[in-house]
Amino acid sequence: MFRRIKEDIKTVFERDPAARSKLEVLLCYPGLHAIVIHRFAHFLWTHNLYLTARLLSHLARFLTGI
Repeated sequence: MFRRIKEDIKTVFERDPAARSKLEVLLCYPGLHAIVIHRFAHFLWTHNLYLTARLLSHLARFLTGI
């Protein structure tokens, strides 16, 4: 899981010239937050925790605006 987050941060640096530090990307990029939360919600969904996954998805949408 952490390997994928590192890859996502690397991708942000490749595509966004305004990104200055890994910490900034990790804390301030709602797109990254949405992807990480989506992956966790998908994990929950595939393990038959449907309500928890759906609630997490709605929470992520509220927090990130995505």
